[in-house]
Amino acid sequence: MDQPSSKTVHLVGLGCARNQVDSEGMLGRLAEAGWEIADEPDAAAVIIVNTCSFIEPAVDESIDTILELAKFKTEGNVRSLIVAGCLPQRYGEALATELPEVDVLLGTGACDQVVAAAEGTLTPPACLLPDPDALPVSAQNAPRIRAVTHTAYLKVAEGCSRTCTYCIIPRLRGRQKSRPEADILAEARQLIDAGVREIVLVAQDTTGYGRDMEDGKTRLSGLLRALSDLAPPETWIRVLYGHPESLDEETIGIIAERPNLCSYYDLPVQHAADTVLKRMGRRHPQEQLHRMFRTIRETDPDAVLRTTVIVGFPGETEAEFEELMDFVAAVRFDHLGVFTYSDAEDLPSHRLPEPVSGRVAQKRRDRLMALQQEISDENNRKYLDKTLTVLVEESSEPGIFTGRTRFQAPEVDGLVYVHAGGRPVTIGDFVTVTVTDTLEYDLVGEAQ
Repeated sequence: MDQPSSKTVHLVGLGCARNQVDSEGMLGRLAEAGWEIADEPDAAAVIIVNTCSFIEPAVDESIDTILELAKFKTEGNVRSLIVAGCLPQRYGEALATELPEVDVLLGTGACDQVVAAAEGTLTPPACLLPDPDALPVSAQNAPRIRAVTHTAYLKVAEGCSRTCTYCIIPRLRGRQKSRPEADILAEARQLIDAGVREIVLVAQDTTGYGRDMEDGKTRLSGLLRALSDLAPPETWIRVLYGHPESLDEETIGIIAERPNLCSYYDLPVQHAADTVLKRMGRRHPQEQLHRMFRTIRETDPDAVLRTTVIVGFPGETEAEFEELMDFVAAVRFDHLGVFTYSDAEDLPSHRLPEPVSGRVAQKRRDRLMALQQEISDENNRKYLDKTLTVLVEESSEPGIFTGRTRFQAPEVDGLVYVHAGGRPVTIGDFVTVTVTDTLEYDLVGEAQ
């Protein structure tokens, strides 16, 4: 292969949608500075890995990815390997010792230095770890190269002010800092003008948007109302990463009454036993969770519920796990993610007594997922022979496409397999689909 241009960069983004926004922002800054974006690492002079370190598997994936890409420094034409994001922020300068293959480390607050890092103009040592509490929120006109054209994540806040004992995010991202509503609306307008069909609001605590602001008035409900007024009726506006303690009835009401706001509630509860919730540092007892989900369904009968839970948390007894099983069976979530507890010495939960073995945690996860599979299968059957609007995202083979409905969020939920049947179907457009078959998590249908 010909030697790549000295200003050619390849970026690998890992982790959640919030991290994806950061990756897109770094690419935007580089492109604005005249860098060419390479699709493959062997076509780049500089490689960037934007990492995640939320749980142990994410740390392992980040390190494996770094080591795999480091090979291009000796086997290819790559002159510099940059590691950004949560991994360097969490492990600091020790990471430079453990990974000598890396040339520059950029913490979560240093992504705005990516151009200097790529161009090799940073003053040594090349390990920038600013205080995460000084991390700025996204600027209104910050350049950005989005991964896809039809769906866009819109970050409404940075950081988290909660004190969950299992979570490292506040240390990596600082306290919550909400963006001004005017900046968010301006970015939303740019996305809509660019043809985006689905806007997904994200933050560490999205339903807590505005509660850190000094005016005491800014709330997610007001932002959603303004976004709904701004967006065309056919645009989907979705909220991810909510929190049971910050979701209020006004927000539920506005979502129920506005057609372009997806009736989709992503509310990680993490557990249901009050004793476990207390050890987790969560302040929502089980009864409060039941009331919240009842309120959502009574206010908005078409609402779709998604949550995540942690099994194997220190001290979790079999009785507490059974309480979680009973809770999931009672609420009957449309979508459920189950994680086994991920321990680390820098977490407050590491000091809790009576750790649960990995074998027991995995067994509990398997039992809970088996229950959810039955629930999901039954929930999906109600869509059989129904006609749904699907946002088409990919073509898996000629005449067969995959996409999502309003009740399926990007990357974390099931899909709809669409048989075109000779009808014109275009990626990035909405298509009307009649459901002809249902699976445990996915749907199958014919384009109309």
